[in-house]
Amino acid sequence: MTPAIDFFVSGLPKPSGSKRGFYIPKLKRVIITDANPNAKDWKTDVRHAALEAYSGPPLDCPLAVTFTFYMPRPKGHFRTGKRASELRDNAPEFPTGKPDVLKLARGVEDALTAIIYRDDSLITSEHLYKRYAIGTPGVQISILEK
Repeated sequence: MTPAIDFFVSGLPKPSGSKRGFYIPKLKRVIITDANPNAKDWKTDVRHAALEAYSGPPLDCPLAVTFTFYMPRPKGHFRTGKRASELRDNAPEFPTGKPDVLKLARGVEDALTAIIYRDDSLITSEHLYKRYAIGTPGVQISILEK
């Protein structure tokens, strides 16, 4: 496999994937909206970073993707006082709370469509990770042609 693209998007990753449909009688049609309206800004950030990192035509072949999401640690994981920069002994190693990693990935997949690849249906293997950020929160994106 040849590396196609690898880049980091800084910011707080937002989940996507769940959709809601509303029937609008005046329009006589259903409007589909994302269940998380805050995901729109995150998807825009991902799109901008993708446009900076990749300038070729959208890929149109089987792809392997890896998304590593770096989430900020809650303040409660840290000590106080002079040792405020140190983690407490009972601070968990991995973020196991919401949002779930699959919904985080759906938002990134959608944002990369038509920029990095023609359609997210081209993804044939996917590795997803959710970790605590040591520095800046965000997502590391790696896409390989198969």
